[in-house]
Amino acid sequence: MIIQLALDRLTIDEAIGLGKMTEEYVDWIEVGTSLIKEYGMESVRRVKAQFPSKSVIADIKTMDNAKYEFEICYQAGADLATVMGVAPLATVNTCLDVAKKYNKGIMIDLLNTSKDQKEQLFPLAQDDLYFCEHVSKDEQEVLGKRNDLVPFDVGSRIKLAVAGGIQLDALPKLAARRPAVVIVGSAITQALDPHMAAKAFSEVLKEV
Repeated sequence: MIIQLALDRLTIDEAIGLGKMTEEYVDWIEVGTSLIKEYGMESVRRVKAQFPSKSVIADIKTMDNAKYEFEICYQAGADLATVMGVAPLATVNTCLDVAKKYNKGIMIDLLNTSKDQKEQLFPLAQDDLYFCEHVSKDEQEVLGKRNDLVPFDVGSRIKLAVAGGIQLDALPKLAARRPAVVIVGSAITQALDPHMAAKAFSEVLKEV
């Protein structure tokens, strides 16, 4: 299982600093939506420049204008970019086309995506395509929800990522469903010692 470090609500320098503190124990580094919205593609370029051996995810959450948005992410150095599952299917297919052109990856964020929409999306499964089951930041803060357990079964071809308020104690339940990617944000970035927090996540995932 891949550990993806989500860097959000930070300056670029703070994000890079946290990346350096934790890079020994994380596999992928996410340039979060708030970083991209505040600093643009410079945030992706600088993070990739600092961590050239890591896969860098641009969490742009594309809903429209897919060709333009995905191209600027890949040109800035992103290895994967994200599109919302609730976007029109034409948008998702355009993202897949651009990803293929650049030989890059794509993650479909299933936030608020209906069962019918998921049934349209899952047949698109292919190499370098991940589906992210995501509990939103607002749901975490307002409703106290967190992603402790993937709530649906997926086929063997589906590469699943899980995100949203994931804490260390959730890993055994999550790992039982064998997600390909576990996305962790504040449990590491807001820890008193991010280095040790990342190490703990890495060690628990190895055990389970």
